Amino acid sequence: MRRLMLIAALALAGAATACAPNSIVARDPVPAPSPELGYVCDSRPTALNAFVTGCEPVSREQRAVVRARG
Repeated sequence: MRRLMLIAALALAGAATACAPNSIVARDPVPAPSPELGYVCDSRPTALNAFVTGCEPVSREQRAVVRARG
């Protein structure tokens, strides 16, 4: 009986891989924001331990790169 169950389990595993030859990769449907875009968020508590959050997109300042030798 144990051998029969093992053969059945291997057959089911083989059938599952035959249906999906390429690996299934989960992808985020929303693309990542650009590095120049940032968000300013504000959260306020409400009744029953809940929060109301509002976020606004803002453009970020350019980063300054300081290079020194020595």
